[in-house]
Amino acid sequence: MTLTASDTGDLGRPAAERPPSDSGRPVEFWSTAAIRAALEDGDISVWQRIVVAVKRDPFGRTSRQVEEVLETNRSDGSELRGIAKAMHEVLTRSRTHLEATERAEVSRHVRMLLDRSGLTQREFASRIGVAATQFADHLAGTDCPPASLMIRMRRLSDRFAKMRAQREHPTQG
Repeated sequence: MTLTASDTGDLGRPAAERPPSDSGRPVEFWSTAAIRAALEDGDISVWQRIVVAVKRDPFGRTSRQVEEVLETNRSDGSELRGIAKAMHEVLTRSRTHLEATERAEVSRHVRMLLDRSGLTQREFASRIGVAATQFADHLAGTDCPPASLMIRMRRLSDRFAKMRAQREHPTQG
């Protein structure tokens, strides 16, 4: 069988024999078996592509596949080593970073709701039914409020923002 240039990769192997990294498809579309093969037999350029996908979406499909492969490798209770240990660290750090970013985003949103309401921190906390210290934690981003509390905050902010707007711009009749 004669292979043309379009049938061979950099390594001169037929397309069917190339590792998944040579297929040209984004990592996000690889099967779990392809991720496993890439972690076991790939090189640093393949691993970097996986790392980029994990960092882009730490709880996404590729991250879950990597996690599954790592868990399968640890099923005997052994320590992770080499690229498996490095990938586990990437997963852990990426998720921790994302969670911190999300907490900061929630904190900014809570601050915006408070500022929009025109209430003091203590008044706002009292009207949503939480202790002032707990509300301060939400503002600082050290604790995230549950979704139901976020809705309560938005409703309170809406109500007081509307009242402020009516006071500042009374309708003439």
